[in-house]
Amino acid sequence: MCNLCRLAALLCFALPLSAQPATPAQTVRGTVLDADSKAPLTGVNITIQGSDPLVGTVTGPDGEFRLPNVPVGRIGLNLSYLGYQPRAIANVVVNAGKETVLQLELAEAATDLAEAVVTASQSRGAPLNEMAQISARSISMEEMNRLAASFNDPALITSNFAGVTTTGDGGNDIIVRGNSPKYLQWRLEGVPITNPNHFADQNAVLGATSALNANLLATSGFYTGAFPAGYGNALSGVYDIRLRNGNNEKFEGIAGIGLLGTELTLEGPLKQGSGGSFLANYRYSTASILNSLGLLDVKGKPAFQDAAFKLYLPTEKYGVFSAFGLGGHSTFTLDDVTFEDWNTPGDDIMSGQVFEAYDKATYLFNTGINHSIPLGEQGYLKSSVSYSSEGIDDDVLQRTDSLGTGTPSFASELRKTAYRASTTYHRKFNARNTVQAGAVYTLFGQRADQARKSAADAGLQTALDFDECLGNLRTFVSWKHRWNSALTMVAGLHNNNIFFNGEHTVEPRLSARWQMTPKGALSFGYGLHSTMESVHHYFATVEQPDGSFAQPNLNLGLLKAHHFVLGYDYRFTPNLLARVEAYYQHLYNLPVEDSPDSYFSTINEGAELDYVALVNEGTGRNYGLELTLQRFFADGYYFLFNTSIYESTYKALDGQERNTRFNGNFVANAIAGREFTNLGRKRNKTLGINARFLLSGGQRIIPLLRDAGGNLTVDPANGRYWDYGRAYEDRLDNLYQLTLS
Repeated sequence: MCNLCRLAALLCFALPLSAQPATPAQTVRGTVLDADSKAPLTGVNITIQGSDPLVGTVTGPDGEFRLPNVPVGRIGLNLSYLGYQPRAIANVVVNAGKETVLQLELAEAATDLAEAVVTASQSRGAPLNEMAQISARSISMEEMNRLAASFNDPALITSNFAGVTTTGDGGNDIIVRGNSPKYLQWRLEGVPITNPNHFADQNAVLGATSALNANLLATSGFYTGAFPAGYGNALSGVYDIRLRNGNNEKFEGIAGIGLLGTELTLEGPLKQGSGGSFLANYRYSTASILNSLGLLDVKGKPAFQDAAFKLYLPTEKYGVFSAFGLGGHSTFTLDDVTFEDWNTPGDDIMSGQVFEAYDKATYLFNTGINHSIPLGEQGYLKSSVSYSSEGIDDDVLQRTDSLGTGTPSFASELRKTAYRASTTYHRKFNARNTVQAGAVYTLFGQRADQARKSAADAGLQTALDFDECLGNLRTFVSWKHRWNSALTMVAGLHNNNIFFNGEHTVEPRLSARWQMTPKGALSFGYGLHSTMESVHHYFATVEQPDGSFAQPNLNLGLLKAHHFVLGYDYRFTPNLLARVEAYYQHLYNLPVEDSPDSYFSTINEGAELDYVALVNEGTGRNYGLELTLQRFFADGYYFLFNTSIYESTYKALDGQERNTRFNGNFVANAIAGREFTNLGRKRNKTLGINARFLLSGGQRIIPLLRDAGGNLTVDPANGRYWDYGRAYEDRLDNLYQLTLS
């Protein structure tokens, strides 16, 4: 009982390092920019919603504003500016121990005096990328901290939204519209990055928990289909995570212990009056600490630590510089695993008298420098250089008893790197026309060494050994034209090139949004999208029928997909949104095994590494319907109900249309929460209660071999376990999940 009390005390502890003011008030400040040109706006009227008498201010020459002595709690802001769409900002959290610093944007109105005006103000949840008009939304820090089952994990929060599922096995993978999680592109500060998760597996973009700390995040962008031309080398979606700037006027810090990690965050000005700031965070696994203290007993020894930073430095003549970094390290040790812990019956290497020990270590590192400089009054150039790396080490030892000396049965070392340089020119010609054009060069590298036992009495034999790299160049142009205040069109082209084998593609993108009424809008999107396959497939060494080895995949082409999306939004009120989206994706050029009898396609891969001869002759299709009803948080409560019904199928060279591994067919979410304020003797406490119910179809599997009577017919001696002729016909049980927070 004492241990439980100590645990509860630890999990509730948080210590602000900055001094608390005597009165429950704080400063709210920030900047207001043009949404297209990113130029500061002078003279924007900003008022606090519901204040009496009215409290407000006006932005200065640099677009900056300040509202001092704002009562602690939640406030809303109204922004208005001549010639621009008005905007309402809800749920701005004002804390006593920390200033609230905002960066806001307004979109210029495209209205002729002679035309009828059918327009809507900028809406909550609207996408960050001004070129995105459908299958896109923003995710605020407030949503990240509020929604049940997100656990402050940027990956898990996406499963609250329509069209997104997870495998439900404890990982934080993101399955978008039936596509493999590995085809989602993660970005940090606008730059593509490697898998940002702890405890990652070999070929996966998932893990047990994210290395991205939600307390450092600004509003981020999430795109699930037909994304604009600025995004490429992604087939299923794009998740663009943004870090917030640190406080550029005063030093602040906070230390705390949560369910996931024990952490310290510091922020403040680089130099007083410079406008620059720093933000830094370090986090260590709480579970590891509690395990060491004897307060937590779990099978295995998981531990992780991560750190992140952002430096922001504006200059008068040379533009704005920012640097960012994210690093993480995780280990997992599991001893005395016996036959009962395995899922494969009749394993010929391991028996009931064999004990195995697992030792896993992973690391990730991403860093980069961004530079943005104005070019005239209506344009700017943004450039980036970055480096990403990821490493995974797996070792398995066998013992004949729990105390014996272990002998290796499997060893793997995997390293992935990416060097990137990019530049994008943004130009706003007038209220109706905006253009973006840019290029991204990436040098991918991968090194892999694997060895395993092939029989119980054999030593380790090399299964994989390569160290290779290849270059990729992507270019794009995108044009946004506002025909009038109600109709906006975005058209673009994206070009994707693999220098290693000369593969390339030109991809048209087109979207339109028609604001039919002030409350209702119809949207359409089309895009041809492509992506490279995982680097190891290009350099796979495959045994030939004559016993020799060759690399048959050196000329493997790009995977491609046509995305079509039709959507309708209706805002009953500024806080209540109904959305319907129907989509169809035609996939082609899919890598499938070069065998007329094979079911295999790389689109079904999870964490495993497969090495087979591939040809770009597979096809697939994903189609579905998504329904959403969302009430954004206001007046102390919110709710989000959504459901998705979908199909995801493919064909390999055997010509049979099969379910993909990730075809769960349906997913539904019911999420709601209530906040109670003015609690406690001083009426300065807040209690939030949130709940989520999830119902999702199970992941597809390859069944074990059985006879007509349903009896197992596996043949371990000859390595026969799975009924590949019935690949992905069966699936795991449906997932039911109730989460309270």
